[in-house]
Amino acid sequence: MAVFAHLPLRVALALASGLAWAGWRLAGATRRRILAHLAVAFPERTPAELERLGQGCLRHLGWLVAEMLSVRAYDAALEQYVSFAPGAEERLRQLMAGGRGLIMVSGHIGHWELLARRLVRGGIPSATVARTGTSPFLHAVLERFRAEGKFEVLLRDDPRTARAIIRSLRQGMLLGLLIDQDTDVQGVFVPFFGRPAWTPRAAGDLALRFGAPVAVIWSRRRGPRPGDGHELSIEPVPYDAEAVDREAESVRITAACTALLEAAIRARPEEWVWMHERWKTQAPGGPLAAPTQAAGTPATPPAR
Repeated sequence: MAVFAHLPLRVALALASGLAWAGWRLAGATRRRILAHLAVAFPERTPAELERLGQGCLRHLGWLVAEMLSVRAYDAALEQYVSFAPGAEERLRQLMAGGRGLIMVSGHIGHWELLARRLVRGGIPSATVARTGTSPFLHAVLERFRAEGKFEVLLRDDPRTARAIIRSLRQGMLLGLLIDQDTDVQGVFVPFFGRPAWTPRAAGDLALRFGAPVAVIWSRRRGPRPGDGHELSIEPVPYDAEAVDREAESVRITAACTALLEAAIRARPEEWVWMHERWKTQAPGGPLAAPTQAAGTPATPPAR
């Protein structure tokens, strides 16, 4: 970490590329898991194409860590390194202008940590719900990066988080929720790459309770070369705040957000975390989006 922190960005990215190349060949279990999940999502791709995507995924994640460790090398020019797609920043500020806050739904696509840092740098009051990492190394990297970026992180396993979520929305802040992973939280099954996937439902529940607008935001690399930077895209998700069947409307919001995230992943499949067990929780019999809760106690129940 100390070495990367003092390297020029392009040198750090080149070193990360080499480590990813070695990791793809040495980490057999991770490689097989990535390839298996890519085969589920892209059954039409050839083995050679899946291999290229898998290697690109690991290289992207290596660059992601290098960009966090070497952030001091380019932090002064962050607004240029992480820019908004045409019209995206104006759309974001319009969504927040109503004073009800904004439920910003995202996923582990592109560089989600730089995304949050860029929003704060743009003067947008933000808080993001996250889980405590299982890797001490990654936890240390993230903790330092987030503290230096001055964005508020609400840990899911912290008993104070539920109140902090309510406070954030009532204060008109942007509340970030990542919904693209199968975790032990309240959720519903919605389609993801043609299969039912257990998906956190808090975005829909919170929107219907507080009347906050919902939008999906994601980042993507501007080009194929290390150091090309990132671009942020935003897509509002309309919903019926007066829906009679609030349960069905919450499920629909979750499905709509997931569909937008899937489209972003399909556009840049190498920029998603394919080692994640996205379809780990098996759907019971019934409709694809049946609001059936998985076994176990939710880590963060939605505010009621």
